[in-house]
Amino acid sequence: MINSEINSELISVRSRAAALTLSLTLCAIVALAAPARALEEQAGEADAIKGCEQRICTMLLQKTATGGDLKCALTKTWAQSTIKDAESRTVKWSWGDARCTVDLHVPRALIAAAMTEKTYKFHLPPTTARCVVEQDGAVRPVTAILSPKIVFKDGKAEKVWVNLKSIEGPAAIKLTLQTAASMEDTLGLFQRPMLKAINRFIGRHCPAAYPQATAAKAPGK
Repeated sequence: MINSEINSELISVRSRAAALTLSLTLCAIVALAAPARALEEQAGEADAIKGCEQRICTMLLQKTATGGDLKCALTKTWAQSTIKDAESRTVKWSWGDARCTVDLHVPRALIAAAMTEKTYKFHLPPTTARCVVEQDGAVRPVTAILSPKIVFKDGKAEKVWVNLKSIEGPAAIKLTLQTAASMEDTLGLFQRPMLKAINRFIGRHCPAAYPQATAAKAPGK
């Protein structure tokens, strides 16, 4: 569903808020497009993603339900060339750059349960991704509501579903994203790279980037 670059950034939420940033993944599904006017990365995008990554990594590593929930307001801009890297044989992207904004709110207890229970079905509450996509020289709005599901076993993701609830936007873009989401959820088109990115984020990236979080006590402890 996504190449490693996109996953690494977004699953931290989104850019890298790992497992829990699947919400933004639709907007980076695949690409094959004519040159288009670039959407400029907005000021503060990278800092917001980095801050959210630190918060989610802390929760993943501490594995405790004590403390505040994960709340992040995120925006991510993808160049058309980056989306193109995620192209597959069955899903093509015929537009330009894309940008999505999402307000994430994930109860900390859900994150702790995913990391500590033998088997846990993580279900992200319905989340709205508000996007813009370049089409025919203009910027078109696209709005998607997703409620991703991930099955964890012993703290590792084993299955994932995009679970697209609804999408509004230009007909051609809407059809492409609906098709990609449906193929993932029914055929597992992007299953392997998604799971690999999620588990790498949880098992390697977070411990390496935030070793202090493992030893630190969670708020209120």
